[in-house]
Amino acid sequence: MMKGIIKVGPVPGATWREDLPQPRPGEGEILVRVKAAAICGTDLHIYNWTPWAEKRIKPPMVFGHEFSGEVVEVGPGVKRVKPGDVVAGETHIGCGICRQCNTGNVHICEQMKIIGVHTPGCFAEYIAVPEGCAWVLDKSMSFEHGALLEPMGVAMHGVEAAVVGGKDVLVLGCGPIGLMGVGICRVFGADKIIASEPFMRKLELAVTMGATLTVQAGKEDVVAVVKNATSGRGVDVVIDYSGNEQAINDGLAALAKGGRMVLVGLPDRRISLDLVDGIIYKEATVIGVTGRTMYGTWYECRRVLDSGRFELEPVIGGRYPLKEFDKAFALLMGGAPGKMLLIP
Repeated sequence: MMKGIIKVGPVPGATWREDLPQPRPGEGEILVRVKAAAICGTDLHIYNWTPWAEKRIKPPMVFGHEFSGEVVEVGPGVKRVKPGDVVAGETHIGCGICRQCNTGNVHICEQMKIIGVHTPGCFAEYIAVPEGCAWVLDKSMSFEHGALLEPMGVAMHGVEAAVVGGKDVLVLGCGPIGLMGVGICRVFGADKIIASEPFMRKLELAVTMGATLTVQAGKEDVVAVVKNATSGRGVDVVIDYSGNEQAINDGLAALAKGGRMVLVGLPDRRISLDLVDGIIYKEATVIGVTGRTMYGTWYECRRVLDSGRFELEPVIGGRYPLKEFDKAFALLMGGAPGKMLLIP
């Protein structure tokens, strides 16, 4: 048996259990002793039981998908990973046979399954995952930083799609992934990096990560601040990590003609956009980004970390025993900055 957090039913909240069955690795799977897990915006959807979660989650199940740990057992057919390896978890489980999987796009597999959404997650002492979902870490990396590589990959994928070198960039949303996005924009040579976010403590962290200008959404006019900072032209690139309807529409209004907008954040419902003035008349390019490429994005994350120009530690907002998950979730919902880590 093992301890962990389980989504019992279709209601807000989650339940601590000490009698969960410990998984065993099947064909092509590995068993990982979880050493650190991080709370993602997806987990907030599941915890709060939003319409997004209602469409995807079938409780009861352990959720959570950002983790690192030590491989303790491997199933039949495992060739690359061995017991004792330290790994971070890749979230996507591709089918391996569809057109997307066969053309290098496993992260948008036509039959995609997501750890912690469609299969049991990492908010427990152990998790069994396909070998293909294990990114082997250098043992010099801490478990806590290893647990942040999956969300760092989301930030990286968004910045890579945005093509920010030499450009003026607006980053919408300074949650952990947005903060990492700010830092990666700096490493990739963005010119102005404007960060927009309602919470001042998160904006302060954005400056630490490399923002050259901040705007407090909800208290300041985001579009006016951006236009003033760009001589009325607007930014070349907008990257939305918020999923917030108002933020996305502000981003479109602040985007220069011929600009590029990358959508990363997940709205919890359908939203309305100004297609005419926001996109069509501007000849704007709008790109949707999900997750990370497997494994190009991971190699890029390693390159950026090895450069010495990017630090993960400022993004960590708190560390809590796994059993105290309610406290960590409450802090996040109250606007606390940074990534909350749960330690089994």
